[in-house]
Formats: sequence, C-alpha cells, structure tokens
Amino acid sequence: MTSKRAPSSAARPSLSVGLLTGGGDCPGLNAVIRAVTKSLLRQCQARVIGIEDGFAGLMEGGRTRELDWRSVSGILFSGGTMLGASNRANPLASEAQTEAVLARARALGLDVVVAIGGDGTMTIAHALALRGLPMVGVPKTIDNDIEGCERSFGFDTAVATVADALERVQTTGQSHGRVMIVETMGRYAGWIALEAGVAGAADVILLPEIDYEPEAVLAFCRDREQRQHFTVICIGEGAKPRGGQLTIAGLSPERAEPVRLGGVGHVLREWLQPRLASEVRATVLGHVQRGGRPTPFDRVLATQFGNQAAQLVARGEFNRMVTLQGGLLSSLPLDRVAARNRRVPLDHPLLVAARQIGVSLGEP
Repeated sequence: MTSKRAPSSAARPSLSVGLLTGGGDCPGLNAVIRAVTKSLLRQCQARVIGIEDGFAGLMEGGRTRELDWRSVSGILFSGGTMLGASNRANPLASEAQTEAVLARARALGLDVVVAIGGDGTMTIAHALALRGLPMVGVPKTIDNDIEGCERSFGFDTAVATVADALERVQTTGQSHGRVMIVETMGRYAGWIALEAGVAGAADVILLPEIDYEPEAVLAFCRDREQRQHFTVICIGEGAKPRGGQLTIAGLSPERAEPVRLGGVGHVLREWLQPRLASEVRATVLGHVQRGGRPTPFDRVLATQFGNQAAQLVARGEFNRMVTLQGGLLSSLPLDRVAARNRRVPLDHPLLVAARQIGVSLGEP
C-alpha cells in the first residue's frame, strides 16, 4: 500500500520550482496550487516557492514564500488564490522590468516557473522562456478562450453562476412582463454566454462571434410580448451590433490587457426600451462570475492540470502548457498558444442546437 504521509522535510531538494497565479482570480486556482505542490513534493522532493501576486512578486522582489505540505492542505474547496494575483503586472512593459524578473528568478535559484493563467500570462511566459527562464503553463480562465485547450478550469463555475442568474431573472421577467438582459464576461469569446444561455433557458443569446442585428432582436422581443409576455436575453460583453463598435468600459494602458469591455447590456437596453411596450432591465453580473467556490468539475479538472504540470516539470519538459484536447490531458509548446484566442466556431454544435430549438442569436 502506498504511504499517504507527506514527504520528509529532510530530503534535499533536487529542483527549485516557482509557482504563480497570473491575471485575474478564478475558481480552482487553489486546487491547482495544491496539486502542483503536493505532486512535486511527493515525487521529486522539490523546493516549491510560491510567488505572490503573479509576476508582480518577481518584478518587485521579496514577495515569495516556500510552500510545504501543510500550507497547501485544506484549500481545494476555496475560491480565489492563496498566492494572490495581479492583472496589472506586465514584465514585458519594458526591458528593465523583464531583466528584473529574470534577475529575481536567478537570485531565488529557480529551475523553472509554473505560471497559472490565461492567454496574457501564457504570452508573458513564452517571452520569458525565450529569454532563458524555463516555464510551464497551466491554462486558467473563466472565459474558456485559451488556444489549444478545449476546457479550462473556472469556466464550469462561471457557467453555473450565470445559468443560475438567468433562471432567477426569468421569474421576475415573467411576473412583470419584462425583457431581462443579463451581461456576461468572456471578452472576445462567447463561450460563457453560449453555454450559460442554453443552460439558463435564455430566449436570445448574443455572442462576440456573431454581430447581432438590433432589428432582429427587437422583432423577436415584440413577438414574445404577444405570446409569452417576457424575454430573457444573455449577452456576452464582447458582443456588438452589426456595423457597430465594442462597448469599452475603460482603458488601462499599464495592464497586459489594456482594454476593459463592459456595459453592452445597458447599451442594448437603451436601444430597445423606447421601441417596446415592455419594461427592459439590464443586469451586469461582473466579478460575481469569478468568485466563490469552484464546482466539483472544476476542482477535478484543476487537480488534473496541476498534477500534469508537475509531471512536465519532473520530466524536464519546459516551455510548454498543459492542455485538454479530445478529453485527454496533453501539452503544447508555449509558442502555439501565446497571443492567441479561442473563439466559438460558427458551426459549433451548441450553436446549431440553439438555433434549432428556437433561440435567437440576433441574426436577420
């Protein structure tokens, strides 16, 4: 029988591994931290250094702590990240900042850094790898938009949150005969809006991949005014009307992602309201989609991703990202995923199913 005891602290580390969570927070991050750390401690007797607040912990120096068996126990169910995260820290913003990160990694004696994050984090990881800092990436995003990975942890939790919100606004929409608009996150990809929209019985689903025709949405709502008396619309923050522009909530040039989307639900409400007899309300779910405890599915997927990252480290397979393809765990070179974005294909089976059951996608 295999012992379940933690490895002896007396074992001399054969490997020093940095571990950070880049970008925004996401349900399941702690599960990855737990799996990476326990796998490396148990199988490699590695020294695992937690880097606080993403790449900021390397840019600013001194913000690290050693992770042991006890420190990562009991965190599987917790949302957020015990190491902290930052979407403002961009080591690529200047040569001086890049050099500071490389120098700090050398000072810590790191053999490799495991970076858990989205496409922005993978882009940074790839650039640092080219400069000589070995990296292993773990895909993290509620948006599910990382190239080469069919499912990222955090996405299932976000979909469950949005689907629950759609179910809740439907009851008030029915009671008052309203058009209820729910805006989701997702940036330039419509995965959250699509899956949550279908799961939450939305009548209209508007995605970044398909520019919607306002008049088509209006006609659909007017038809439902006569029949069902209410309409639920699920719209991704990156959606835009045909011939129109994205709705920008703010600009942050110092961030890895300088453009912040948001507010498209209110834009649609303002356009629809004077043209409908029904009252139109809009709800922007925002960061409620990012927080809270991960679903069991995300806990399992995050654990698998963390263990797979540890295996890549143990085998010396650096400068790669853990991935899930065809339902199987694998890995891809970082240059295959850096600066790329995975969007909903226009022939995706769920899009086809949505159309066939009568959901409007805002098409003419």
